[in-house]
Amino acid sequence: MVGNSLIVITVIADSHLHFPMYFLLTNLSIIDMSLASFATPKMITDYLSGHRTISFDGCITQIFFLHLFTGTEIILLMAMSFDRYIAICKPLHYASIISPQMCVALVVVSWVVGVMHSMSQVIFALTLPFCGPNEVDSFFCDLPVVFQLACVNTYVLGLFMISTSGIIALSCFILLFSSYVIVLVTIRNQASKGTSKLLSICTAHFVVVFMFFGPCIFIYMWPLSSFLIDKILSVFYTIFTPILNPVIYTLRNQEVKTAMRKLKNKLLNANKATPLHCF
Repeated sequence: MVGNSLIVITVIADSHLHFPMYFLLTNLSIIDMSLASFATPKMITDYLSGHRTISFDGCITQIFFLHLFTGTEIILLMAMSFDRYIAICKPLHYASIISPQMCVALVVVSWVVGVMHSMSQVIFALTLPFCGPNEVDSFFCDLPVVFQLACVNTYVLGLFMISTSGIIALSCFILLFSSYVIVLVTIRNQASKGTSKLLSICTAHFVVVFMFFGPCIFIYMWPLSSFLIDKILSVFYTIFTPILNPVIYTLRNQEVKTAMRKLKNKLLNANKATPLHCF
C-alpha cells in the first residue's frame, strides 16, 4: 500500500510524469492496492485470532473482487504493452494514437471488462448447489477451491474454469509476450542514445507481466488440483506481486526515482520553512 501510494502521489505531483505511460502506471498501482487489500486484512485477522471462518456472502464477495481486480489488471497490462509498442515501433504516430482520450478509454475499458468477467464468475458460482462440505482449502475464496465444495460433476466445472479464465489468461500472456518480443527486437536494431532507457522500461514491464500471469495461468489451467503450490501461487499474485511492482518500476526507472527525490526534497524544505510557535 505504501509503495503503490508513493507512485500515485509522485506521478500526480510531478508534471514531468504527466505522460500516458505514467498515467497507466498510476492506474496499475491503484489496482495493485485494491488487489492487495480485498482479502489480506481478513487473512491477517484470521491468522492472529485463530477464528478462520467466512460467511457465504463474504466468500462470494471475495470471488467478485478477486476477479474484478485481476481481470482489470490483465487488460491494463495489455494497454501498457500497446503504449510501449506504439512508442517504440511507431514513434511518429505516438502522439496522435496515444492521446489523453485514448488513455482514459483504455482504463475505462479495462474496468468494464473486469466487471463483466467478475459478474460472469459470480453468477455461475451462485447457481451451484452446495450440500455438505464447507471447508475452503485456501487462504481466501476463489472459484477453483469453491468448485470442489459443489455437489456436481467437478469435471464440467473444471472445463468452465479453464475456458473462462485459464485460456483467456494464457491467450493474453501470449499476445503480451509476442508484443514485447517485437518491441525488444526493434530496440535492439536501434542504435540511439535512449536505447538503454527503453530496454530498461520494457524489461520492467515484462517482469511484471510474467510475475502476474505465471501464477494465474498455473492455477486456472489446472483448477481442480489441490497442491500446496496452488496456495503459494495464490498468495504470490495477490500479495507479493503488488509489493514487487513499485520496487520494479522505481528501481529500473530513472525518471520516477528523480521525481521521488524531488518530492522528498520539496517536503523536507517545506517542513524547514514552517515557523515554530512557542506558547
